[in-house]
Amino acid sequence: MIFLGEIQKLKVKRKTSFGVYLTDREGNGKEEVLLPKREVPKDIKVGDAVEVFVYRDSEDRLIATTRRPKLTLGEVGLLKVKDITKIGAFLDWGLEKDLFLPFKEQTSKLEKGNKYLVALYIDKSDRLCATMKIKDFLRTDSPYKENDWVMGTIYSIHEDIGAFVAVDNKYEGLIPKKELIGVYAPGDEVKARVTRVKEDGKLDLSLREKSYIQIEKDAEKILAKLKEEGGFLPLNDSSSPEDIKKELNMSKSAFKKAAGRLLKERKIEFVEKGIKLSGN
Repeated sequence: MIFLGEIQKLKVKRKTSFGVYLTDREGNGKEEVLLPKREVPKDIKVGDAVEVFVYRDSEDRLIATTRRPKLTLGEVGLLKVKDITKIGAFLDWGLEKDLFLPFKEQTSKLEKGNKYLVALYIDKSDRLCATMKIKDFLRTDSPYKENDWVMGTIYSIHEDIGAFVAVDNKYEGLIPKKELIGVYAPGDEVKARVTRVKEDGKLDLSLREKSYIQIEKDAEKILAKLKEEGGFLPLNDSSSPEDIKKELNMSKSAFKKAAGRLLKERKIEFVEKGIKLSGN
């Protein structure tokens, strides 16, 4: 058989003036697909095998190419938007014909030139299309364990749950809301620490170090900010989470832990309207 959307080895069945027709490796299948002349390897003969990717051309005919696309069937990856129309967007996936991303498969507003995480699938009309609804394409058999650091791409953010991440653009992960410190958007690449591997194989992630390491880093950040501001910051236990996040880009809980460490070490003092460096 010839498989749409996959890289496969096919056999040259016959040669023409405009290319060669390929069939399955056994050579007895009725299906044929054209490999255009410009892509036919030099000195290829009938019966030779050639590795190709099969997709549809602009007239919806099956066509083979020796070029490797950026995505194959079922894979997830970041692709750049080349054009946006009323019915959908067209993405650069490394082939002559751009990949169509239907409007109904988009999960956020797109901007031309930006990259978005998509998966490749076959639609009801037997055409290759992209979708931003990648959750069902992500795997849960990652090789990672607790405290491993991983790279991933945020593909969705839920206000009450957190940020959904495609780890290695392959495995399913979540940064819970309480761990999502900072401003992020779908498409952002993040470095995160695995805090838990769930029974179903999904990964819980954190953007922060282990607690004792993170407290140390946050304490250093507070000291640096104090020195930058002349030894005083208008922040204390009564400050709002929003004010703390604006000044230090950390949660109120993280601020209290780090400030407590600095107070214990006598590096800062609490004053009426905030904190100051000891000795100032």
